Amino acid sequence: MLLNMKDLLAVANEKNFAVPAFNIGTGQILNAVVECCEEKQAPVILAIHPNELEFQGDSFIEMCKDKANKTRVPMCIHLDHGETMEQVQRAIRCGFTSVMIDASSKSFEDNISITKEVIKVAHPLGVSVEAELGTIGDIKEDSGNREIGAKEIVFTQPEDAKKFVEETECDTLAIAIGTAHGIYPKDFVPHLEQELLTEIKNIVSIPLVLHGGSANPDLEIAEAVKRGVNKINISSDIKDAFYQQTRKTLADDAVIREPFDLYVDSIAAMKKVVNQKIDLFDDADKMKYYKL
Repeated sequence: MLLNMKDLLAVANEKNFAVPAFNIGTGQILNAVVECCEEKQAPVILAIHPNELEFQGDSFIEMCKDKANKTRVPMCIHLDHGETMEQVQRAIRCGFTSVMIDASSKSFEDNISITKEVIKVAHPLGVSVEAELGTIGDIKEDSGNREIGAKEIVFTQPEDAKKFVEETECDTLAIAIGTAHGIYPKDFVPHLEQELLTEIKNIVSIPLVLHGGSANPDLEIAEAVKRGVNKINISSDIKDAFYQQTRKTLADDAVIREPFDLYVDSIAAMKKVVNQKIDLFDDADKMKYYKL
């Protein structure tokens, strides 16, 4: 069942759970994510970065829409980290039901202005808009990371968040409380500013988003969900599971070449991570709260 982000997360906000936004850069990832969510009756966000859309092409969105329209699982198709109006307009033309405009690197005033311009285009078409305030960090040690974060994390300030939401009327807000894009180094223990999250949640009524959700300690993520985060982005964790297993399969079998043989174990490894995230976010068995 295809929804926009506003309608999808309104239920999560009311029932206090988080919906995972899995970056689905390939058909294998798309199929595996949808299968897991159907089994667990878990709402889901199919997130696609502009780089992934460029790689797959517009026709890939037709596959996503077909999946969404043939299942009873609530889901939306979301543009992740759109940076330009051109990227947003392309996504809307393709059939995305939600877009993100990331102007977090701009000044506070410019961020508001750019977000409002996107909302003028998206809202009349029933497309939800996510914005970002503050900055998500960048893990330099993760050579496989293609999502560029900030050199320094600028935490979201509660009063700024309140003003930003009131002035832009965005549907969801990605906040910065200490996460970073990519896989953390083994000796690094990330820390989320949970009290800051609570302060923001107390004065902002719309659903809050946590970017850079991969590789964070489960206890930190679970606590963030309890405190009111309603959408958590996961990209590196599922791709890492998939391709680490693919590398192992290729190393063990020098002649394997058929995709339906090569990716069997990779898909299984990725599904374990997808299912674990669904459970961690308390997203399982939440389909019952949606009007189908």
